[in-house]
Amino acid sequence: MKATVLVVFLMFFSNLSYTQTALPLKSKSMLSGKKVYDMYCQACHQADGNGVPRLNPPLVGTVYVTGSKTRLIDIVLKGLTDPLEINGEEYNNPMAAHSFLTDQQIADVLTYIRNSFGNKAGAISVAEVKKQRAKK
Repeated sequence: MKATVLVVFLMFFSNLSYTQTALPLKSKSMLSGKKVYDMYCQACHQADGNGVPRLNPPLVGTVYVTGSKTRLIDIVLKGLTDPLEINGEEYNNPMAAHSFLTDQQIADVLTYIRNSFGNKAGAISVAEVKKQRAKK
């Protein structure tokens, strides 16, 4: 009897920890981030995150998205005018600054991008965005 209770107990808690690691994709931040993405990013980077060849870079599988958080935050806050080379292809369309977005909106949309389209990277916090914004 004690063994059965122990097995059920372990199954419950192992399942609970799995569920907690799976929740971020449906978290409030991810849902809010998708709304911001749909409103401000999708037109250029497309619904699937693949961008537009030679104009708007992909958000799929690139170190610009999954690498340095501060660089990614700066791109959103300050925009980007220099051409980018990603996977051997050059992208020339400038990206406007989106500093009008709140720190929360930027954290949410970047967390969404870093964890969508097959990307798997850490979340971006409001504190990280606030810190980068202060460096202007």
